Amino acid sequence: MMRLSFGQDLRMVQKQVLAPRMIQSMEILQLPILALQERIEQEMEENPVLEMQEEEPEFAEELSEGEEHVSPDAPTEEERELVIDDTKDNEDDFERLMKMDEEWPDHFEERTRPSRNQVEEAGERKLDAMANMTARPQSLQDYLHDQLGWFDLDVELRALADRIIYNLDGNGYLQGRLEDILPPDADKELLTLAREALALVQKLDPPGVGARDLRECLLLQLTPGIPFHEQLQTLISGHLEDLEHNRLPVIARKTGYSIELIQETLGELRKLNPKPGADFNEALVPPVIPDVFVEQGEDGQYKVRLEDGRTPSLFISPYYRKLFQSGDANEETREYIKRKVNSAQWLIESIEQRRSTLTRVSQAIVDHQTEFLNKGPESIEPLKMQQIADKVGVHVTTVSRAVDDKWIQTPRGIFPLKRFFCGGTLSADGEEVAWDAVRLKLQEIVDGEDKQHPKSDEQLVQDLAAEGITVARRTVTKYRKAMDIPSSRQRREWGASGSKAAAPE
Repeated sequence: MMRLSFGQDLRMVQKQVLAPRMIQSMEILQLPILALQERIEQEMEENPVLEMQEEEPEFAEELSEGEEHVSPDAPTEEERELVIDDTKDNEDDFERLMKMDEEWPDHFEERTRPSRNQVEEAGERKLDAMANMTARPQSLQDYLHDQLGWFDLDVELRALADRIIYNLDGNGYLQGRLEDILPPDADKELLTLAREALALVQKLDPPGVGARDLRECLLLQLTPGIPFHEQLQTLISGHLEDLEHNRLPVIARKTGYSIELIQETLGELRKLNPKPGADFNEALVPPVIPDVFVEQGEDGQYKVRLEDGRTPSLFISPYYRKLFQSGDANEETREYIKRKVNSAQWLIESIEQRRSTLTRVSQAIVDHQTEFLNKGPESIEPLKMQQIADKVGVHVTTVSRAVDDKWIQTPRGIFPLKRFFCGGTLSADGEEVAWDAVRLKLQEIVDGEDKQHPKSDEQLVQDLAAEGITVARRTVTKYRKAMDIPSSRQRREWGASGSKAAAPE
């Protein structure tokens, strides 16, 4: 039988004790500011020993300029700096916490009632949220459903049309087979009725909605009066793949159309919408709330500060401390209070740890990317998370969690913190150039090219080299595709016809 030494056994016990704290600390660190607020509100509802410091307006108005008001119920400086000693167990932590009132008795007077009615407070928060809620835009499904009201339909046909509408994807397509949205035991009569309902949906606005593939979507948009109607039907029905690869001679040979006629027909094809439902699919983007702010001092140095206004100061209720020590509570109640106090203590400490780590990581990033802040995105420096981890003295995964889903407000705008991390390549003079700077230069070259004679990837490589940036052709091709820049042939074609956006996808 394998026996553990005393040291190994002790380390295992410590690991088991620290694991919940470490897990919570990592979870709190990863939360952006709005999610942290929600987490705190949830904890406030579930843990009665947690209290929040709230500034009272009547006191705040009486303060003179520069004077700081401290609520009599606020936690002391000693409470704020309370740190769990990882070498002790929870029992020691709790006992130390409960003895605080003996050292600072004036701060732990018992409260006989809450400062505010919690029910009223919750109601006010809900009303505030409803008042500030942005109206939901009309969805594609709502728009189509409203149009069904124009038709006098029997109940079953209307129900099937509604079912089809609510099975459309964000682009307005019905994915899969019509039979898939029907009950498994659907008979031929129901399937026939479903086809009738689909035909009805496909007559609704926007044209092309309810199609099952691109070909059907484009055909549904053809009306008898459209120019080149017959040619469009022919090209869409049998030559979409050839059109995609610009095989016009092949199409001419198969159809007998001239190249000029095909090009004119293609101009009309580009006016059709391959994604008729996409305009309704613009989801509301929640407002970006920065976690970190960057300010430039008089000495020109950039300093970071955290958004503390949205993170309330938490402390442990003096009422429950007194209740625990009074002897009036039974053993079960005392154990409950003890558990909740430990939980509250862990949360307070995790929030403070988040604040410290995020501040140090953000400052290290800002110090490295000063040129970005001074001159703009084209001056971003190559930066890896490991560099920041080494500078701050934490593990690289801690840096990853600290910057995840966090935004920073700078004099040059609001950016995700991850924006400042990027790899790089060596320039002609041996200096490292960030890939973001390469992409910006590539976009600049493409934007400035002759649209009738766009540059090939090889020419783009040469132009970048002239700017002192040495990259391989395959790298340019990779970045061009990632940036959604078409090939030189496609850019020439779209430049001649007018627009990339109108081309069917």
